[in-house]
Amino acid sequence: MPSDTNKHFLVPKHSKASDAEVKKILEKFSINSVDLPKILKDDPAVAKLNLKSGDVVKIERDSKTAGQTIYYRVVIDG
Repeated sequence: MPSDTNKHFLVPKHSKASDAEVKKILEKFSINSVDLPKILKDDPAVAKLNLKSGDVVKIERDSKTAGQTIYYRVVIDG
């Protein structure tokens, strides 16, 4: 029976970050996209997003203590 990983309550929301959002984040921290943490293109959480190597994924996590936190990962080939 296939499972839908993206709908599990422990899997945070994953989406492709917009070009403007990526530019803003990279400028804010004075980094390049290769400096971001990595995520594999075939990771179950992003496999259905049809991303290519170099795209940036926005991960939104809910926290009881911090509210909502946002993380960014750059997509790499496995």
